[in-house]
This record gives sequence, C-alpha cells and structure tokens, in this order.
Amino acid sequence: MSPRDVLAELREAQVAAPADVRERVRLLAAADPTTPARRFTWKRSLVVALPVAAAIAGAFVLTRPSHHVKDQLQLAKAPPVLSTQIQHGSAAAPAFVPSARSRVQIVGTTLSLRIPNAQGVSDAVKRAVQITTSLSGYASSVHEQTHGKTASADLTLKVPRAHVQQAVSRLSQLGTITAEQVSVTDKQAGLNATDREIARLQKQLAATTGTKQRAALTSHIQSLQRSEAQLRRAAHYATIHLTLATPPAPAKTRHHGPLHGVGVALRWLGIGAVYALAIGLPVAIVLALCWFAIRLIRRRREEALLGR
Repeated sequence: MSPRDVLAELREAQVAAPADVRERVRLLAAADPTTPARRFTWKRSLVVALPVAAAIAGAFVLTRPSHHVKDQLQLAKAPPVLSTQIQHGSAAAPAFVPSARSRVQIVGTTLSLRIPNAQGVSDAVKRAVQITTSLSGYASSVHEQTHGKTASADLTLKVPRAHVQQAVSRLSQLGTITAEQVSVTDKQAGLNATDREIARLQKQLAATTGTKQRAALTSHIQSLQRSEAQLRRAAHYATIHLTLATPPAPAKTRHHGPLHGVGVALRWLGIGAVYALAIGLPVAIVLALCWFAIRLIRRRREEALLGR
C-alpha cells in the first residue's frame, strides 16, 4: 500500500475519542478561567477612526481655496478691458464712421457711455432722444432701469446716414466712452445687379405678347423694384445702439480676525469627522458582523469537536 493510500484511509476514518478523554477535555475547558482576548474593541476603533477623520479634514482644508484666493481667481478669469475703454475717466474722440453718400450702405454703430449717477442716466436718455430728433431721426426703442444708486439704459436710435457722424459726436459728449464699434455693409453691388436684371426683364416684357407671360414678368419686375426700394429706405437711416450705465458698485471686502483660520479649520475638521462617521460606520458594522459570524462558526466547530 502506497503512502498516499494510507493518508487517504486515515482521513476517511473517523476515530472517536474515548469517553474518559472527552470528559477530561470538558472539565479542563470549564475550569479554564482565561477568556479569549478581544481583537475588536471600541478603543481600537477610535484609534483608527480619529486619524482617518483628521486626514480627511486636513485634505478639505488644504484643497479648499479661501475667499482671498477665490477673488484672485475671479480677477484672473475676468475678461480684459476693451481696447476702446478710457482710463481715469478721461474723454475720448468718438469713432469715425466711414460712410460714402454716393453708395447704398447699411451703417450700424454701438456706443457705450459711463454716467456718474442714476439721475445723470435719466437726463442723458432725454438728451439723446432730443439730439436724435434734431438730426431728423427717431428713437426706435428705449429701455431704462434704476436700482438704487445704479441705473442703466439701452437705446436704439435711427439717424439719417448723412448725419451719423454728427450724431455720434454729440452723443459721445453725454458721458465717458467705455466701448464703441462701427460696422458698414456696402449694398451697391447688389443693387446694380438688381437694376440690370430689371432692365433685362423689361426688354423681355416689351418683346412678349402672351398675356400670362406678360403678367408673370410684370409681377417679377414689381417684386424686384419693391425689394430694391425697401433696401434703399433701410440704408437711408443708420442705426445707433447707445448704452448708458453708472459705474458698478464696488465689491465689499470682508475683513477677518486673527482667529478666522482656526474657526475655518475647526469647521472643516467637523465636516471631515461627519464624513468619516458616515462612511466608516457602515464599514465598521459590516466588519463587526463578519467578526461575530466567524466567532460563532469557530465556537460551533469546537463544540462539535468536543461532542465527539
């Protein structure tokens, strides 16, 4: 018989201990006053939980930027001041509007002005409408709003293209220029092409005798003439978008005491402790249940061994 067969038979054989041996083992187990040392205690759990909470709170405090750092980040991310903005509240010459009177052009300009106070914004709105009316123009829309010491207004003004430069010059004197923009779109080439198309259709109309064909050509010619007249009327007026606003209110700066950092650290330590408790408590409960289950299984195995 090989050694492997001998080991297999020994494993399969269930050797029962004699009665006197089992009785002696029971007496020894009952007489032993020592209790197994507890591996899981509340003191050990606190020793593990407190450093974890402190580490989490420290990470929050170190990674969280302060108010001062936030302000610096916001200033760094703020868009740069427009190149046309005037420094130190000084006046600037208005932008030149390159408009050719002999050509059909769509002219638009944007002008932003800073006004010292809310009452000045209201007065500037009235003055802007008067200037537009005096130049044979009109106000297409006027929106004004006031909030305490701050106020703003948005106006859309229509001025004859021949007077647009004069209008911009007079309007810019109502306050300090902070931004301005001019756009000119030439429509003369398109109108010339429309005139040639109308002339061609009129020649075709003169040579056509059919009633339906003449009616269709006439309708097409009239449509082109209407769109051409519409474009010329739109090009007669230049559009001025005027924005009036008071200076923005200065941001309030918070002054913290010498113990502000201590308060912030304690607050984030408390938050870290809450996070550690919320995350660590379920884990501790699961570990405790596993530990109790292992202890119960081990005890039952010992009792089964003693019962043989």
